[in-house]
Amino acid sequence: MANSQEILEVKNVFKVFGNAPKKAMDMLNRGATKEQVFAETGQNVGVFDASFSVKRGEIFVIMGLSGSGKSTLVRLLNRLIEPTAGSIQLKGQTITNLTDKDLLNVRRNDMSMVFQSFALMPHMSVIDNASFGLEISGVAKKTRHERAFEALKQVGLDSYAFSRPDQLSGGMQQRVGLARALANDPTILLMDEAFSALDPLIRYEMQGELIRLQKEQERTIVFISHDLDEAIRIGDRIAIMEGGRIVQIGTPDEIMNNPADDYVASFFKGVDMTKTIKARDIAQSEELAITPSHALPLDISNAENRFVYLLDENNKLVGVTPIANDSVNSLENLMSNRIKQHFTINGSTSLKESIPVVSESPYPVPVIDDKGSYQGTLSKEQVLATLANN
Repeated sequence: MANSQEILEVKNVFKVFGNAPKKAMDMLNRGATKEQVFAETGQNVGVFDASFSVKRGEIFVIMGLSGSGKSTLVRLLNRLIEPTAGSIQLKGQTITNLTDKDLLNVRRNDMSMVFQSFALMPHMSVIDNASFGLEISGVAKKTRHERAFEALKQVGLDSYAFSRPDQLSGGMQQRVGLARALANDPTILLMDEAFSALDPLIRYEMQGELIRLQKEQERTIVFISHDLDEAIRIGDRIAIMEGGRIVQIGTPDEIMNNPADDYVASFFKGVDMTKTIKARDIAQSEELAITPSHALPLDISNAENRFVYLLDENNKLVGVTPIANDSVNSLENLMSNRIKQHFTINGSTSLKESIPVVSESPYPVPVIDDKGSYQGTLSKEQVLATLANN
């Protein structure tokens, strides 16, 4: 996650469907349940007092069963559906009281949405589909094609820019839909069940693509899903919805270890814990990680680990070097003897995905963040101990 600045803030948002929302809100404010409101007034409470914030560079997943209110909630965020009560702020600006003209500018410049349906124009080329939103906004053809081509490049489809949608696979068509959203360079990307219509392998590939884009471009994404495996894989945090309410918000690991109620616990029943534990959560501090300021030669007479991890002044990993008791462990010697292609694991990688790398590596694998900063190491022993504890 890039930083903790809040991009989106949702405060006490309600959505009542029906012709007497004020009467329903009066009942809700007096403590009535949505069931009581429906029984007495016929009004359906789609979203009940939702409050949360989304941080810059975060993938925030909203999930729940069918009818839980998750798709209604995401449409409230850009006012495709008007909230009955509450406020929504984007970058500090309240968007729930904007005029239609100002709201249109926000949608064009700050929010893009990707739906489950690819919604591509069959008679238009890929690049024209990707630039369609810019065309609606009045952007000149040369400029919109340049921006669309860059977006297509981001999703690996630049070589198909002048193909037709029917020449692409389902996964490729969804990439075009994603490129169309990226072409606007939005502050926040809203995705409603965007991958649910795809075959499992293509869906997994698209999830990986989304994770890559979020890391490389620090994209802020609100993602709607009913699939727990998907939520765990891509979500920095997850909001669980039931009956229009947000029941719990937290990281996958937090929710799994401390479910708010039986409903949340039932979601995670039988889930493979190795999918929720991240490499950074269990990385161990390594004594033989040195920077240029360390005193050398090293005393390794009692060292259990026969490898040293070389860091620069900014704590970024620059190499892994095997060491021996009888070697001259000067910094110059350690640098010159570095393993040419060493293993690494990104700290956000799940334990499940880390296991093959750790098992293949002859040394504890260094764990790094998105910028290459050292976070510790992950050894076979640590993996086994974590599996045994869970």
